[in-house]
Amino acid sequence: MSVKFAVIPAAGLGTRFLPATKAIPKELIPLVDKPLIQYVVEEAVAAGIETIVLVTHASKSALENHFDSQYELEAELEARGKQALLEVARSTLPAGVKIVSVRQGKALGLGHAVACAAPIVQDNPFVVLLPDVICYAQGDNATAQLVKDYEMYGQSVISLLPVPMTEVHKYGIAGVTEQQAITTLVEKPAAEVAPSNLSVLGRYLFNASIFAELAKTQRGVGGEIQLTDAMHAILAKETMRGVAFDGEVHDCGDKLGYLNATLTFAARHASLGADFKTLLAQHAQA
Repeated sequence: MSVKFAVIPAAGLGTRFLPATKAIPKELIPLVDKPLIQYVVEEAVAAGIETIVLVTHASKSALENHFDSQYELEAELEARGKQALLEVARSTLPAGVKIVSVRQGKALGLGHAVACAAPIVQDNPFVVLLPDVICYAQGDNATAQLVKDYEMYGQSVISLLPVPMTEVHKYGIAGVTEQQAITTLVEKPAAEVAPSNLSVLGRYLFNASIFAELAKTQRGVGGEIQLTDAMHAILAKETMRGVAFDGEVHDCGDKLGYLNATLTFAARHASLGADFKTLLAQHAQA
């Protein structure tokens, strides 16, 4: 079965980025010249996704507006003959891709956010992309790797990122067999008891059976419905696979991670990169 649905949990209030996020959803903070969520949507679309479910909050209608047509802006750009900018304005959502928005009425965690998408996704396999995790790869992106693995094996699969053993205590860590089957998931283990150095990345592909597990999952850490708890339940019943991602990953939910991503993406930018590197060099010499 092909994978055509993606779920992007975007209902969080972005408290780590206050005061910027008082009025602007964290997901719309720009990374160079595009908002964070645009990178994630483009990743999903490049992997063949056709329907994207945004799980949002009442205060974040700007997310939906970003992917909607803005007639007045487009008409003004067309009248002025600014065709390049017109194409930019129209390209936020590629043709043939549908955005559906659902509300997460209560802040009950990532697992609850994913469950909110069940009426739209129904019995279809789907990917989950965390919008503050920005991935870059020269070949297949992280979501495309999951989709290819699923089309081959038909089993739920998650992206894993190798990290130094000295840093495993910062992440959720997966134990994985040589056949890439996940045996265990441990949250922030000490190095001496960690099952591996493979951290859970923030890209998941699930069969719809995860919805039934989420419906039964009780509140866990922080009083929230944890996606990891439902994944543990799935492991007891069916195989879940892990695929190591060897590209570049930026945690843009963290201020320093966001700044690092800004430097990296600006230096690589097609039209700005060369001048930006010159600017950096000038600051380094100052």
